[in-house]
Amino acid sequence: MEGCVSNVEICNLAYNGQFEQLKESILADKSQATKIDQDNRTALHWACSAGYTDIVNFLLNFGVPVNDKDDAGWTPLHIAASAGRDEIVKALIGREAQVNAVNQNGCTPLHYAASKNKHEIAIMLLDGGANPDATDHLESTPLHRAAAKGNLKMVQVLLQYKASTNIQDSQGNTPLHLACDEERIEEAKLLVSKGASIFTKNKEKKTPLQVAKGGLGAVLLRLVEG
Repeated sequence: MEGCVSNVEICNLAYNGQFEQLKESILADKSQATKIDQDNRTALHWACSAGYTDIVNFLLNFGVPVNDKDDAGWTPLHIAASAGRDEIVKALIGREAQVNAVNQNGCTPLHYAASKNKHEIAIMLLDGGANPDATDHLESTPLHRAAAKGNLKMVQVLLQYKASTNIQDSQGNTPLHLACDEERIEEAKLLVSKGASIFTKNKEKKTPLQVAKGGLGAVLLRLVEG
């Protein structure tokens, strides 16, 4: 069939948005709703991935588990957040999806929303109790990701929800180190204005000032000296 992503037909129907066929199939055999494929994904995972809100709502109303993980530890909420599916994220949170679930990389759905600059989704997750300071296996937080990518609006959102500015990742870098290294000028200025230290040393014994490129170091120093 078109767009085969799975070795389980119901998963392919979900991914391809074939709602009527999916509905018929599940109503004829309830066990189809929770069938898992070669990657431990259910029809719900695949509908979240492709963005079919009607299928997601049908499955949720049918009572499928909302927090099942695939073989990489991704829940439907991880997938929906990463794919930027606002309506689906809202529906999943409404059915008590775990906002702080972690996958095999130690990432929460908020890590992906922050990386991909999905503000509305980040706000929904944070309002639903997501931890802004969750660390993945590299000990980086959503703020590290947003700062490195230059997602200014996301940095603003995370700071508004009291994300810590001075958490160090496995390399000893704070979000400010990453912003400075990537020449993210507005992000760096914002972090400093919210208490990020320009003097924290990473594992290479370098401060954000020392990794700052161009004239950014001087700008940040002036900010701190007021």
